[in-house]
Amino acid sequence: MDPGRVAATAETLISADDATRLAEGFKLLGDPNRVRILYALLEAGELCVCDLAAVAEVSETTVSHAMRLLRAAGIVRNRRDGRMIYYRLDDAHVRMLLDLSREHLAHQSEGDGS
Repeated sequence: MDPGRVAATAETLISADDATRLAEGFKLLGDPNRVRILYALLEAGELCVCDLAAVAEVSETTVSHAMRLLRAAGIVRNRRDGRMIYYRLDDAHVRMLLDLSREHLAHQSEGDGS
């Protein structure tokens, strides 16, 4: 064992509470419909539930449920315009995470010869 390295790493390691919060956020990305919805928002910037349902090819109920979960987790935010509610990604960090995930997927595809 390298006590110095262990101590230095332990000092900078993410806390158990933060790790739990991050894991919960990543669980939200474990659903393909939610992932497609998030990428639709990444591309479009802002969409209402009916537009998200059309573009992701899922029901409006599925989108509404996803938006409730994603909004509660701080991944998306909404704004009301009359009777319509529009959703967008919450911040640049979410956009960066999605962009990096897409790049990683493309890198994996290149590596396996696909």
